[in-house]
Amino acid sequence: MNITELTKIKSDYLATNPIFNEPKNVHPLEHRIVLKNYQIINPEEIVEYISKDGYFAFSKAITMSQSEVIEMIIQSNLRGRGGVGFPTGLKWKFTLANESDEKYVICNADEGEPGTFMDRHILEGDPHSIIEGMMIAGYAIGASKGYIYVRAEYPLAAKRLQIAIDQAKDLHILGTNIFETKFSFEIEIRLGAGAFICGEETALMESIEGKRGLSRNKPPFPAENGLFGKPTVINNVETLANVPFILLHGPDKYKELGTEKSSGTKVFSLSGKIKNGGIYEVPMGITLNEIIYKLGGGMKEGSQFHFAFSGGPSGGVLREEHLHLKVDFDSLIPFDSIMGSGGIIIFDQNDCVIDTIKLFMEFNKEESCGKCTPCREGTGILFDMLDDITGGTANLDTIDALKYLGRMVQTSSLCGLGQAAPNPIFSTLRYFKDEFVKHIEHKSCSAGICTFDKVMEEE
Repeated sequence: MNITELTKIKSDYLATNPIFNEPKNVHPLEHRIVLKNYQIINPEEIVEYISKDGYFAFSKAITMSQSEVIEMIIQSNLRGRGGVGFPTGLKWKFTLANESDEKYVICNADEGEPGTFMDRHILEGDPHSIIEGMMIAGYAIGASKGYIYVRAEYPLAAKRLQIAIDQAKDLHILGTNIFETKFSFEIEIRLGAGAFICGEETALMESIEGKRGLSRNKPPFPAENGLFGKPTVINNVETLANVPFILLHGPDKYKELGTEKSSGTKVFSLSGKIKNGGIYEVPMGITLNEIIYKLGGGMKEGSQFHFAFSGGPSGGVLREEHLHLKVDFDSLIPFDSIMGSGGIIIFDQNDCVIDTIKLFMEFNKEESCGKCTPCREGTGILFDMLDDITGGTANLDTIDALKYLGRMVQTSSLCGLGQAAPNPIFSTLRYFKDEFVKHIEHKSCSAGICTFDKVMEEE
């Protein structure tokens, strides 16, 4: 395969198939980069991906130096879409700088956060975009092998990824001496181990190596000592899907969208008590109000907005006074919340905020890998405290205990799961402290979710 042959495949296909289906349910506020092929092409036909400029970004990258490719990613200000927002180009640059006989690229497709389903749609609707992004990353850092760690509960995504890999191999887009160069690259799929902790990059690498998914101490970081002890780049699905656009159109074009510190677009998954749940790709910096009342179509009939949760079990609660806030990597942090990977859940007057964060804490407790004591024991104790509050057996001292233990868990846990687990507690105490007092002192829940019948009988 070379660029001439790739161009011929595109032109031949368009000559006989000039019209693609129009994308369905695209909102006027959307600007699609990652989802540009979603519901337009057949994800199981590589020629349709090629006809939409697929693999032309890689063909351009292969003519550039590794440093030039990385510099384009740095200049684009692409930040990791998995939640942390670390600059992608810097991660690649650090990995390139570490010499080794082997390097690896990993696509983290272990999407396990409650209320998130963006990656699933990207994987199922446009698998070749992930492969192309990985190939560009592999060339940039000097890797010859890639792994896609896909959630086992996504069988269709795994199936379509494997079809895409096989088709790319058949056309000699994957394999040895790609595009008649010295660059060779292979991709292998690994199914997730069914544990949320395996979405954490070091636990993910342990799982790929055939071990139990436990977090590693950092440093060293994966860029220096990653998979099988070799320098490794780990990028989220959505991050990699942005890469081909940047290579084809340039970093300045990419930075036309979004904010100064959060460039490009973000795919959000919207669910809860709103009319139009689903996935939406919009420029970074959209307000929470626009997300709920324009993209989501507003609250369901009979529902009144009570609070929103952004960032899942590691995020925070946002109330009506926050609807004007921009949703990006930085704007929510001063308000004890995060954008995270892009999952936003909307709650109404029939939802209890304390019961909700108790459910998130239960999730964190169950999904802790158990390696470090602060997370293993602390999340369980925090859950028990919240359970006492919703059950009517707590006292006002429980509030101070929540804060104290939460800080302990946050500052001493080994990885991001434990470090972020208390976040919902902190934000809820900041904005809904009156609900805590009401539960504790008056044995009353505004939403009517928490019942205190047993306590009342005993009294």
